[in-house]
Amino acid sequence: MRASNRVARAAGIIVITSLLSRVLGFVREQIMAAKFGLSGVTDAYFAAFTIPDILYTLLVGGALSSAFIPVFSSYLHQENEKEAWKFASIAINLVTLTMVIATILGWIYAPYLLPLVAYKLPLQYRELAIELTRIIFPSVIFTAFNGLQMGILHSYKHFHTPAYGSLLYNIGIIGTGLLLSPWLGIKGFSYGVVVGVFLSFLIQVPALVQHGLTKYYVFSFNLLHPGIRRTVRLMTPVVLAMSVNQINLVINQNFASSLDPGTISALRLANRLMMLPLGVFGAAIAVALFPNLNELVARGENKAFKEAVIFGLRATFFINIPAAVGLIALGVPIVRLLFEHGVFTHEQTLRTASILSFYALGIFAQAGLQMVMRGFYALHDTLTPLTFGLVTVALNYFLNATLIHSLGAEGLALAYTLTGMFDFITLLFLFRRKVGPLGLKSLVTATVKIVAVSAVMGISVWFIASLFEFLSVQRLAVQLAQVTTAVVLGVGLYLAFSMFLKMPEARFVLEAVGRRFR
Repeated sequence: MRASNRVARAAGIIVITSLLSRVLGFVREQIMAAKFGLSGVTDAYFAAFTIPDILYTLLVGGALSSAFIPVFSSYLHQENEKEAWKFASIAINLVTLTMVIATILGWIYAPYLLPLVAYKLPLQYRELAIELTRIIFPSVIFTAFNGLQMGILHSYKHFHTPAYGSLLYNIGIIGTGLLLSPWLGIKGFSYGVVVGVFLSFLIQVPALVQHGLTKYYVFSFNLLHPGIRRTVRLMTPVVLAMSVNQINLVINQNFASSLDPGTISALRLANRLMMLPLGVFGAAIAVALFPNLNELVARGENKAFKEAVIFGLRATFFINIPAAVGLIALGVPIVRLLFEHGVFTHEQTLRTASILSFYALGIFAQAGLQMVMRGFYALHDTLTPLTFGLVTVALNYFLNATLIHSLGAEGLALAYTLTGMFDFITLLFLFRRKVGPLGLKSLVTATVKIVAVSAVMGISVWFIASLFEFLSVQRLAVQLAQVTTAVVLGVGLYLAFSMFLKMPEARFVLEAVGRRFR
């Protein structure tokens, strides 16, 4: 199977399962929004969820696997599977010990950790947030396991089981939350986080056994193993670099805690909507392409490596730019459909949709950033993303402090967007300096076409959605018809124009998704 076909197949697996996981994630938050609305209670939950969520994003979504995969894959590439598993065993043992200690410390020092993520949360909600933090914190142990499992399985080009784990994660939260919330309130969803992470861990164990866990596992804490030292060298700056995005969100959240109750929740829901295309498609392409980038670097195929990175950027732009336009054009109908139920009011819908429009402007930059960073990581350069990531933290803080006075919560979303754009453009320039000419002309040409077609699509879906406003949009069936009709026609129109313009990105994306239904 050609490399491009392997990447398309892997991306297809991750796209479909990630999409289902995101849908379940919205079901989860839709249930919470209907029960609790945008309130101090949900602010407390999201504040408590912040630290474990950051660890989940870093360990499962990137840093641990990004540092682990190149080392583990290098042993497999040298046909030294036994040594690969010896290295993995030591990593598993060390991570287990570290996370158990971290969980104990996190439980003890929860009152001191909470002000780091929501320092102006009102006192009555602060106490609730501390209690919720202590409930959720044990999940970080299995979160770390999931990161290692994903790294091992991805190195074997085994993508589907880790992807299914993300489905069980949300199913665990929803099921446990619905079961316990009548008695425990929002605490039921906090217990659900622990259950969900454990289920995600459990489903991946058989695949690990199949690939050699029980055959090769050794009980060792050898810190001097070359693979461990190399991983630590790679992971330390990777953690810091990938933490930049999370730190910026925490900065937003801290500023939001000084605004009206429910602002943290509104920012969270808007950010979740923004992350839908980014998490499903941007991450899918970057994650699926990363093992291939490592192989190209190991074989010294520099030209193919650069072409793969650029095509990855074009593919992520092809999906994420029209997605951003769609979220802006359909913000109110989408938020209304997903969340305006129970105690969630129309005023809260307008508030969330307004914030979403400012987040959506930066989706392309966040997606491109994931691709460029993995290009650096494949070259074992983790210092460059770290250095300029730290610069963006200072920029984000300055923009938050400046824009909150004139734009409120929308200013916080805009600050996050502008920071992401700066980070992406800077890293792309530095990546070109490192590897030489990238063929950016093809990227610019593709982007211009994508923006033009997206604009036409955006105007069309806005007009289609506006026709439904003459009906009774308070009815769920009408809301569903409004959003579904606009999205389906918008996607069809966008793909039709793309195929007419013979854009290769369209073929790649259709192949990636189509393979999952053959």
